Amino acid sequence: TIVLKNPRRRNALSLPMLQSLRRDLLHDVQSRELRVIVIAAEGPVFSSGHDLKELSSEDDVKHHTQVFELCAEVMTLIQKLPVPVIAKVNGLATAAGCQLVASCDIAVASEKSQFATPGVNIGLFCSTPAVALGRSLPRKVALEMLFTGEPLSAHEALMHGLVSKVVPEDKLEEETMKISQKICESSKSVLALGKATFYRQITQDLDTAYKITTKVMVDNLTLRDGQEGIEAFVQKRKPVWSH
Repeated sequence: TIVLKNPRRRNALSLPMLQSLRRDLLHDVQSRELRVIVIAAEGPVFSSGHDLKELSSEDDVKHHTQVFELCAEVMTLIQKLPVPVIAKVNGLATAAGCQLVASCDIAVASEKSQFATPGVNIGLFCSTPAVALGRSLPRKVALEMLFTGEPLSAHEALMHGLVSKVVPEDKLEEETMKISQKICESSKSVLALGKATFYRQITQDLDTAYKITTKVMVDNLTLRDGQEGIEAFVQKRKPVWSH
């Protein structure tokens, strides 16, 4: 579990916070014991997005570029990791904070959570959050959020596909752990192959997607755990994964 822990600054994704998040995401990533990553936060705000003090005219273009490039790197890294990444959201997620939720593989939110891209209200359109948002939400829903800055409630976010589940606040930890434990019952190598393939095929046309996934299904069968799973099913026993 990675916890965003700067509630006094509304868990802003400052340059040091992004550097720390990147470091933590990569920590022990090749370890067989690492099976799932949960991103949570302290305080009433999951993350308010970029630290606007870093984006003032006092800093030069080079610094601004560094902030946005690192943020993009972290967001894309999440989908490149070999294990599922779950956002556990209990509060407000705005701008790049909303982008972080949209970038995770799964998102579980409490009923009090809200999601917004209010950059337009301060003259800084949420163009980089729009990348993740536009790939998670229907276009017209994403554009309404981006054009107005108005928040989605947790249940609206669920209805439109920004989050996977919405639960009462006192059930958030339990539900997140339930999903995590279910993931841990499967083979890490099989999940890693499946996750990488999902993101590879989702941007392709239908024929290309089927060509990619047909080959991957064959490759999956050559994995040790691919064979173990089928043998265990045929023999009516529980598989013993090598990961």
